[in-house]
Amino acid sequence: MALLILSTATLLLLTWLLREPLFTEWRRRKVRRQPFPAEWRQVLRHRVPYFRSMPADLQLQLKKHIQVFLSEKPFIGCRGLVVTDEMRVTIAAQACLLILNRRSDYFAQLRQILVYPGAFVVDRVHADGSGVVQDRRLALSGESWSLGQVILSWEDAVEGAEVADDGRNVVIHEFAHQLDQENGAANGSPRMSGRARRERWARVLSEEFAVLQERTSQRKPSLLSDYGATDPAEFFAVASEVFFEQPQRLAAEHPALYRELSHYYRVNPLSW
Repeated sequence: MALLILSTATLLLLTWLLREPLFTEWRRRKVRRQPFPAEWRQVLRHRVPYFRSMPADLQLQLKKHIQVFLSEKPFIGCRGLVVTDEMRVTIAAQACLLILNRRSDYFAQLRQILVYPGAFVVDRVHADGSGVVQDRRLALSGESWSLGQVILSWEDAVEGAEVADDGRNVVIHEFAHQLDQENGAANGSPRMSGRARRERWARVLSEEFAVLQERTSQRKPSLLSDYGATDPAEFFAVASEVFFEQPQRLAAEHPALYRELSHYYRVNPLSW
């Protein structure tokens, strides 16, 4: 009798585990079939200029991703900010750039997006080279937490979208961290299949990271922000910003890095 009960419970559990992904995909298909709201199209035209230059198939795909993303991810206003559809669509459009042409679970670990009106202040503990530990108060435009939160400054999110060719985009940066965190702590090695592919990624990005660190230490200018020299996770996020916003320069100055990012993101912004 006990064996029968155990077998029945196991069967029910397996049935639930199999049905959950199927139900999720069914619900997402239903969302994608809905018309894209006219008000949201106006937001894309007004706030997200790169949308106009994208191929028609990617425009359609991006709109469908935005619909699913906004149906699943709650936005919370902070410091008195009232979150509007304009804010939600502007942020979602930039985040969903990172999942075009890819089989995606829509940042599965992400539970909510916190939005501040402008830069927000955080306290950090910092140890200098001599081992002295100091408390620091920093003003940030964005953060990505492995516990399922992305925190953004609306002011910086707007600027990142409107100035689409400066290689600086806080939404792309923080959501690149979310992808990096899908297989553990952010380390500049997001989840990808194939041993050869992972080894090539590790080799190219470590070489490029070392070059940026060297240029930064010598105070030489670089296409990639000095912040990318902080650690491999920040390098991946910074490189992702430049990949989407300055693809011509990245392909010309760092062709191997461009190829790796193009393979990973499965898009070629040079053609937009």
